[in-house]
Amino acid sequence: MSGDRPSPLVIERILRDRQGIWQQIVAEGDLNALTGRMLASSAVALACYGAVLGAFHSPLMALTSALKLPLLFLVTLAICLPTLYLFNLVFGARLSVRQSLALVMVAITVTSMLAVAFAPISLFFLITAPDYGFFKLLNVAILTLSALVGLRFLTGGMQVLNDHGLLAPATSNAPAQAHAPAAVPAGAVPATVPADAVPATVPAGSAGGVAEPVAVPAGAAAASTANGGAPDATTATPAPAAPGQAPAHVPAQWSGQPAAASFPPGMMPPGYPAAQRPWGTPPVRRGEPTQRPASMTLLYIWILLFGFVGTQLAWTLRPFFGDPDKDFSLFRSIDGNFYAEILRTIANL
Repeated sequence: MSGDRPSPLVIERILRDRQGIWQQIVAEGDLNALTGRMLASSAVALACYGAVLGAFHSPLMALTSALKLPLLFLVTLAICLPTLYLFNLVFGARLSVRQSLALVMVAITVTSMLAVAFAPISLFFLITAPDYGFFKLLNVAILTLSALVGLRFLTGGMQVLNDHGLLAPATSNAPAQAHAPAAVPAGAVPATVPADAVPATVPAGSAGGVAEPVAVPAGAAAASTANGGAPDATTATPAPAAPGQAPAHVPAQWSGQPAAASFPPGMMPPGYPAAQRPWGTPPVRRGEPTQRPASMTLLYIWILLFGFVGTQLAWTLRPFFGDPDKDFSLFRSIDGNFYAEILRTIANL
């Protein structure tokens, strides 16, 4: 989709530029217009599909189903949206009401557009195989599949908001910074090194082939040089450090890891590969399980709640299909439940 000529259909933008939709919701940019377009598109699509459902009985039933199917989704949203918003507030998420509404409307828009895309198939079976039980199960399966795809979009949008930190409570980095070791400026003399110490360099031919600086008191170095002798090899040449370990003369608090003496020779702390973590770098723990935010966990609970409320409300607003053996009625008495009716219909088939 070209950025110069955006599609007039909001569903096309959702499907082709879903990252742009998520970013708009994160930034709360013009959410009122976006939510209004999704609401209008969903209502029209659900009305068209509802007309196909009611056409099995009569034109009057088709008209009432076209009105009741959008009402079913919008009333379910009105009942369940406060729960989703309060769930997020209780566990520290920073979602606004407009962001929560826009996220759920994305799911409803995808559901309604997929349902209306299946309308020609439903109409085909209505004409060629006009069996009431089969037609009812077919359209329940279509609506269930469409709802699952729409809810998949909802979880994807919540994951993007989680990546932007909107589902996690605000935390301060002050405690972590307080325990972090202070950076030592280049050329600065550490406080633990005597003021009169001068650096001495290990000769190039020393063991290991790598020159390591070592602190030698200035008086000892001067006395040895004045007498014509060489620096004491026991003080000038430290033992070579094992790969990935700090040299012995470097304090443990500078290296960011425990002192080498606290581990057996040739071993590193557990889980810290020497080749990947040279001394002086902050330790990186690998394989630690990442904790899922509470808002993401509650989202799946909310989806189940949304499904139960929607199916019970659908049972309350029935008929949508209209039993051909019964006369037209706007509503029926509330007896039984949606799930028992589906099982009974399957048994009759």
